[in-house]
Amino acid sequence: MSRHLDPRHRFSRRRLLGFGLSGGSSLLLGGCALNGFSEKVGETSEPLNQRLEALLQGRGPVPEFRPDQVDPAALLVNSFNGIPRLNPASYRLRVEGLVSRPLQLDLAALAAMPQHSVIMRHVCVEGWAAIVAWSGVRLADVLTLAGISPLGGYVEIDSADQYFESWDRASALHPQTLLATAMNGAPLPVTNGAPVRLATPIKLGYKLSKWVTGLRVVSSLGIRRGTWEDQGYEWFAGL
Repeated sequence: MSRHLDPRHRFSRRRLLGFGLSGGSSLLLGGCALNGFSEKVGETSEPLNQRLEALLQGRGPVPEFRPDQVDPAALLVNSFNGIPRLNPASYRLRVEGLVSRPLQLDLAALAAMPQHSVIMRHVCVEGWAAIVAWSGVRLADVLTLAGISPLGGYVEIDSADQYFESWDRASALHPQTLLATAMNGAPLPVTNGAPVRLATPIKLGYKLSKWVTGLRVVSSLGIRRGTWEDQGYEWFAGL
């Protein structure tokens, strides 16, 4: 059974971590332009931020919301490079890298896996939030099916709009991290990332890639860490 929490209480507690304790990241993420001062603060505070965020994240499932708290109108639509339109019939989710069984999963294969739902608050660094019900397969189940290696510490995520992300292993394997194919009880809209997008209550919105086409398990972070992270945004971005 999902644990429910008053949305005002939950938002303030998790926002305290994401925006209050993360002093450097709030400077980095709160403005449109980065300056030398905010970059230096971010470099100093980010390792501490990540340890604090990972500690809270490891304490178990995040409390979820009730279905009647879902607010469809509050979820804004944005994209990095336009809205791609993928053909559902030819779509394949590529899973490669440090796995024993590389995969090319079509939508039927994803639908045949155990389905899960999470009603969560989607928090955007731009200052808005929305309670959304996502459904799909656990990212952990897909990575387990592929045979993720013990050496795989990170997952790189490719998207059809050329957006790029990377996650730590623990966040990718979190039981509330989904590869969502449905939203608010209906098939996932193209504008919100169809046919497959990431959804989890443990990360800020810019970590939740839409139009996901590929997962690559790697042993360490590369030169590229993420579309916005490479411009100074906090990499872990935990809530």
